[in-house]
Amino acid sequence: MSLRDSLEGVGGEAVNERSDLLAGGFVERKSYSELKTRIHRKLLDRVDLAMMETMSPEQLRAELKTMVERLLSEETLAINEDERKNLVRDIQHEVLGLGPLEPLMADPTISDILVNTYRQVYVERRGKLELTHVHFENEQHLLKIIDKIVSGVGRRVDESSPMVDARLPDGSRVNAIIPPLAVDGAILSIRRFAVVPLHMEDFIRFRSLTPEMAQIIEGLVKAKINLLISGGTGTGKTTLLNILSGYIPPMERVITIEDAAELQLQQPHVVRLEVRPANIEGKGEVTQRMLVRNSLRMRPDRIIVGEVRGAEVLDMLQAMNTGHEGSMTTVHANSPRDALIRLENMVGMAGLNLPPKTMRQQISSALTAIIHVSRLSDGKRKLSSIQEITGMEGDIITMQEIFIFEQTGVAADGTVLGHFRATGIRPKFVDRLRVHGIALPDDLFDPLRLYE
Repeated sequence: MSLRDSLEGVGGEAVNERSDLLAGGFVERKSYSELKTRIHRKLLDRVDLAMMETMSPEQLRAELKTMVERLLSEETLAINEDERKNLVRDIQHEVLGLGPLEPLMADPTISDILVNTYRQVYVERRGKLELTHVHFENEQHLLKIIDKIVSGVGRRVDESSPMVDARLPDGSRVNAIIPPLAVDGAILSIRRFAVVPLHMEDFIRFRSLTPEMAQIIEGLVKAKINLLISGGTGTGKTTLLNILSGYIPPMERVITIEDAAELQLQQPHVVRLEVRPANIEGKGEVTQRMLVRNSLRMRPDRIIVGEVRGAEVLDMLQAMNTGHEGSMTTVHANSPRDALIRLENMVGMAGLNLPPKTMRQQISSALTAIIHVSRLSDGKRKLSSIQEITGMEGDIITMQEIFIFEQTGVAADGTVLGHFRATGIRPKFVDRLRVHGIALPDDLFDPLRLYE
């Protein structure tokens, strides 16, 4: 989106709790909207677009502040200093950011921003949804913000292509769907990513897992064991995948494949690949399956697929079975067993008429462990199960659970009560960890040790 488009979007007024009655009620919302529209029109008349296109964001922010304050000094309406600052801030947000969503994007406690038409915006804090006072002036204003996001990554959204996935510069995941598919108006969903990526120590501090479970997971990654992370929407699968990738040795070549690039790997040798949707003529689409196949020719040590959703799972499993050990991916599922069923169904999407037993053999030989994450009713995320795939018995893939989170009840304030514990089963992959110099103490698997 051009600078002119951004500037023209300023006229669509974004109202939040601070601009309903700014500075204690000196300027009511209607007056504020009228004043902002007048300043916006004068700004368009006086701005030198050619010059401003060459400025850095910091210089442009300062120039906008100077110009808006100069225009305000020409107004006869008396406004105080707080109101002046709010008006400058709102115009800067419209031109340089996401308009009324900028204060929400700056709040580190918010993990999701959910715009349910221009009238209503929800956020998620600590796993709980909250209704905000933020809203847009009209549908056109919201559509302009959506177009600003998706055009920034070379994608589009219109009546012929009314759904789009994109990402923000900070890695946050964005989904937008507009009419005619969205009946009541455009819908925008932003999955925020932490500015500072979480580490395993943070998961332990939040009691999402125990130190012993963290030790097991770290060993699995370092020993180049193929992993599948399963869980429902918003359970933290991608966050956990980011953390696990931190254990990959820096000398290995890692290739990531995603629908919308959001992984934040810290290794020095990372190649990031992203799918491409079809153009307006319906041509040029590049799918995850194409990227997985191409990655095999790029000499990867490990392949990380952000999430398997379809036929690419077959190529991913074949890569795991042909020397690309230590590869990882995520899948939406309600349990580890459901995750295997989903994989089997997705293998069927590849168009090969494989017998069910052959598909299951492919899965069981490719994967060694499944890590399942859950979001509980109180909004907290837990690593609820670590399971080892042990092989096949007849036509069934066999698994054994190593660690589990057991819920025992719910406190009066809604907090979920429960504990982590080992099941007492010593996994087969312990021998492989030992070969790689990772020794686990025997009491790590003691089922009598409970962790609240």
